[in-house]
Amino acid sequence: MKKSGNTAELQPGAVASPESGAMSQAKTVVGKVNSVINTIVVWLYRLRKLVLAAPVVYYALKLASYNMQHLPEQVGINLQASGEFAQTVSRQFAVVGPLGLTLACLVLMFCSRKAVYSWVISVFTLALPLLLLVSNAYPY
Repeated sequence: MKKSGNTAELQPGAVASPESGAMSQAKTVVGKVNSVINTIVVWLYRLRKLVLAAPVVYYALKLASYNMQHLPEQVGINLQASGEFAQTVSRQFAVVGPLGLTLACLVLMFCSRKAVYSWVISVFTLALPLLLLVSNAYPY
């Protein structure tokens, strides 16, 4: 059986052409870049729960501090058709309740193998402070 191709590559003492040297150097650089990118992706995957939780925690705390300053002393919940609230709670409870719910969803995310489901629920819980603010600022 005869091999086809350049016989200079098959001989042990043959000198490589300059083009093959540049090509092997380019392959080495591409391999190193690929290794760095692969390492970054692996670490992002390992830290995915922290990466997902960081913006949720930031906005939950930001909304809580905003509501603490702008909500009235008694916050109405369950707005009825007549324009009155069925129940009122204190400002602290109206701020800490949604914040606690968001943090509970994030704790479940850290305990769960499937992080995205709990993370999406925690993102939706960020709407609670906004709804409380809007319903108490513009009740009619």
